[in-house]
Amino acid sequence: MLKVHGFAAVPAGPVIKILPDVSAKQDAIPTASDTAPGRGDEMVTRVVQVNHVAAAQLVPILRPLVPQQGHLAAYPATNVLIMSDRADNVARLVNIIRRIDKVSDSKIEVIRLEYASAAEVVRILTAISRAQPTQAKGAAQQQALVADERTNSVLLGGDRSNRLRLRAIIAHLDTPLERGGNTKVLYLKYAKAADLVDVLRGVGKTQGQDAKKGAAAAARNLDKRLDIQADESTNALVITAPPALMRSLEAVIRQLDIRRSQVLVDAIIAEIGENRARELGVQWAVFDLSGGTTPLGGTNFTKTGTKLTDILQGVIDKQLVGLTPGLSFGAGKIGGNGVNFAAVINALAGDSDVNILSTPSLVTLDNEEAEIVVGQNVPFVTGSFSNTGAATGSVNPFQTVQRKDVGITLKVKPQINEGNSILLEVTQEVSSLSDSAQAVDLITQKRTIKTKVLVDDNHVVVLGGLIEDRVRQSEQKVPLLGDIPYLGALFRSRSVNRDKVNLMVFLHPVILRDNATADSYSSAKYSYIRAMQMEKDNEGVPLMSGKGAPHMPVLRELLELPPPFEAHTYPAPESAGKATGMDVDEQ
Repeated sequence: MLKVHGFAAVPAGPVIKILPDVSAKQDAIPTASDTAPGRGDEMVTRVVQVNHVAAAQLVPILRPLVPQQGHLAAYPATNVLIMSDRADNVARLVNIIRRIDKVSDSKIEVIRLEYASAAEVVRILTAISRAQPTQAKGAAQQQALVADERTNSVLLGGDRSNRLRLRAIIAHLDTPLERGGNTKVLYLKYAKAADLVDVLRGVGKTQGQDAKKGAAAAARNLDKRLDIQADESTNALVITAPPALMRSLEAVIRQLDIRRSQVLVDAIIAEIGENRARELGVQWAVFDLSGGTTPLGGTNFTKTGTKLTDILQGVIDKQLVGLTPGLSFGAGKIGGNGVNFAAVINALAGDSDVNILSTPSLVTLDNEEAEIVVGQNVPFVTGSFSNTGAATGSVNPFQTVQRKDVGITLKVKPQINEGNSILLEVTQEVSSLSDSAQAVDLITQKRTIKTKVLVDDNHVVVLGGLIEDRVRQSEQKVPLLGDIPYLGALFRSRSVNRDKVNLMVFLHPVILRDNATADSYSSAKYSYIRAMQMEKDNEGVPLMSGKGAPHMPVLRELLELPPPFEAHTYPAPESAGKATGMDVDEQ
């Protein structure tokens, strides 16, 4: 009767309390067990230990069986269920729990594959499980699929029925492909096919060795068919390999066949030099014309220029003798018999300045060496032959010449690193000819820098340089007489040379990652050269009125397609219409 009216009897010592059903579970009701489960409509609380199933998973299953005034909760820490309700209903729930709480038939199986890839099989099975209907998703969540690529095996976990279903699918997937399916032709976009052959063969060999350690069958399959050939005409790779190895090689090719960045390297070579030279010397001679021009005494200094004896011979023969540059002043007595004398004073001051600015530049791919040479191919005499000493025979002298490049050479190999930094292997050479009269004794001035530098993108780095300030003094004199104060100047010759050179080499690298960056720098240099040509064109060509200098077209016009040709229609000859007796249009 109490249950019908929504009340429950709760013992409290010698009395029994009549409480509403909703609040009865919160009172001091007895705790039931297997030995004392309670009777009838008695309100009890019971703790049930769950051994093989997660207690939290049973709560949504048993919740509909517990009335509103009852209580059902799970304690995951000890995997138990706590229930409060009338004794008959609690006993019924305990019976249901014991039927559910049984040992599962879930196991872990290891399935070794012979032909298929373990990772690919797991991917396919996972996709199938996700596509199962809603009622089968609970079973799919209980399964476990793991690929062991070292042994080419699939670890399969779950209940027996689910494992049987997945094993059937795996058996279907692990079948050999047809013979023609193991060969593919892969066309490359950026990389060179011949360069990738050795890399891919090394990858295939390494994977074959790894497979031998864990799966003998898979290793035998790798060793049977692995062949990589390059077709240079189409820049393609022809690969024959097992499916697992084929997928690995394709992944490697996708990462290697990428657009490589380029590097624009601008070199700035600045050289500033000056030379200051001073010479002062005196030559004199005493001679007797009756005996010729041979001096009886005199001085001769190489630094002073033309020999005094040559000057005297020219005066006697009334011929002009070339003098050295500078101021030459002579005095003396020449003529008649007896003692004659002559003296020449030579003074020279020379100044020269050099200001050279060279800016060679070149573009190259990442990790590719590039070289630019701007200069002259100069002949150097290495030997000569002459048979003038022979008694008979024609004279056929000849010289052997070796040509060498003289000018500016820039050799660069860039390597783009992480963070827009560039490692540059640079060889910079600047050579030039020094002043000389003959090819047999040509002297070249050579300045070479060979180094490795690390510089950020679009920054300037100095490679090195030379700052030289050199003073050379030379003096020629007659012993003892040249040391006499004041008077000794008549018996000596002096020269002083001062050379000062400042040379610096700078590099400015820029990474060209895409067409937009490359086009911007190319357009700037193109416009600069064209502007210089237009300036020359405005000046005109001397002695040719109305003729302009050639110049490059506007860059935009150069990139545009030429206009299409106009289609011309030609009328048919009149004789054709007269021969048939009809109009040409009617034909």
